[in-house]
Amino acid sequence: MFTFIDDFLNKTTMFRLLAYYLGALLTIAAVFSALHILPYDPINVLMSAGFLVAISWLSNAIFARLRGVPINAESSLITGLILALIIAPKMPDANVLLLAGSAILAIASKYIINIRGKHIFNPVAFGAAAAAIIFSQSATWWIGGNIPMTAFVGLGGILVVRKIRRADLVLSFLAVALAGTLAYMRADTSTLFNSTWNIFTHTPLLFFAFVMITEPLTTPPQRMGRILYGSFVGLLFVPWVHIGSLYFTPELALLAGNMLSYAISPKFKALLQLNDLRKIATDTYEFVFSGEVPAFKPGQYAEWTLTAPSSDARGNRRHFTLASSPTEPDVRIGVKFYAKPSSYKTFLADFKAGTTILVGNIAGDFVLPKRHDKKLAFIAGGIGVTPFRSMVKYMVDRKEKRDAVLLYSNKTEGEIAYKDVFDAAQAAGIGFRAVYTLTEPNISPGWTGQRGFIDTAMIAREMPDYQERTFYISGPRSMVDAFKKTLRHMGVSRFKIKTDYFPGFA
Repeated sequence: MFTFIDDFLNKTTMFRLLAYYLGALLTIAAVFSALHILPYDPINVLMSAGFLVAISWLSNAIFARLRGVPINAESSLITGLILALIIAPKMPDANVLLLAGSAILAIASKYIINIRGKHIFNPVAFGAAAAAIIFSQSATWWIGGNIPMTAFVGLGGILVVRKIRRADLVLSFLAVALAGTLAYMRADTSTLFNSTWNIFTHTPLLFFAFVMITEPLTTPPQRMGRILYGSFVGLLFVPWVHIGSLYFTPELALLAGNMLSYAISPKFKALLQLNDLRKIATDTYEFVFSGEVPAFKPGQYAEWTLTAPSSDARGNRRHFTLASSPTEPDVRIGVKFYAKPSSYKTFLADFKAGTTILVGNIAGDFVLPKRHDKKLAFIAGGIGVTPFRSMVKYMVDRKEKRDAVLLYSNKTEGEIAYKDVFDAAQAAGIGFRAVYTLTEPNISPGWTGQRGFIDTAMIAREMPDYQERTFYISGPRSMVDAFKKTLRHMGVSRFKIKTDYFPGFA
């Protein structure tokens, strides 16, 4: 069951998944309204949604053209759909100023209120809050205030969180918001269950947690930052929290949290230019870009947006690990091209020198430990080796001595990427060692490396002290999950296993 779900999630970008989720909620709400389960007119539900999506798309196209940046149709679609789910559904002609104003203000906030090309505020929260001030009509958050929709909001939201791996953020928000609201309601042991049920079914808590607070471009990239951010917004979400006469609505709570997020983790967007493109393994290429990118840690990833629209369902945004080290002047990514590639990779394959791409939202906790005396074990499959290229190059350039062993698996010798970097690191005397293994049945007699899949025997043989090491696993989700189970079976503590969710394999 979970394998089927994960396979579906792996084939869908987080932006497209969110659009599916929001569209499904609107469709279900319209059906329930037609059946008189919800107190709305189904025509109004669909018409207001269509109007908001159209205004959002048009506004986004205009602002993007004025600023000379790529038009992201997915972003405007999601903005319009969320607004449709939080603003009471009425016919556009009866509510035209509020609907149009909230959509235009939401999109405008991304292009006008930004620093270094990166918006500070959640667009929907800003649009709803600004429209409430201008038109004296607040968002009702109607999708989260009724029992019939609770299950659909919750089930779809869990899929979104599983895809984006932000359970730490969502759970910290829910814990603080729920505890604070129960305290406000003065719930005791006799009323705890009913009070909790009412919070989940009569407030926008779940929708806010799964959709609003998880917006990636205004979220701290590091785990502790996300927990702090979620807890802070959760506190402001509680009804009794106020500053003087100002009581926080959900959108105001999120805007305040956005300011905290920016303060603890400044964001950016930058336009990079392709300098070089070289083949580094079978069907695998390294793209080398120049441009201004702020400090990052070896092993982190970034969001890469094409400057031309993508034609297939996966859109024009992807996440790729930064294969370059912070010590290098350029920015590198390694990309594996498979048969029948997406339109994104088809466009990427045609890049020429001077072609530009938009990069932003650097994130990830798959980074080297601060302590140099910790023993490390890197396990990689295929192009999942890119974060280790970044880490190892950083270690060499900084002359950092670390006891680190890389177990790197591929089908054929020609598929080994960055072997030159790893071999040079072994010769540099920094304590790093690379072990290559091939899994194809017919291996050249001249091959001197390991043969077969990485298993318990190989791990124990190459690292007899494996229980003392911290393991880093990078590759396709199926491989990562399999190695987590293997290591746990070998007695490795789960606290010594770090995994990298690498969404760039399709």
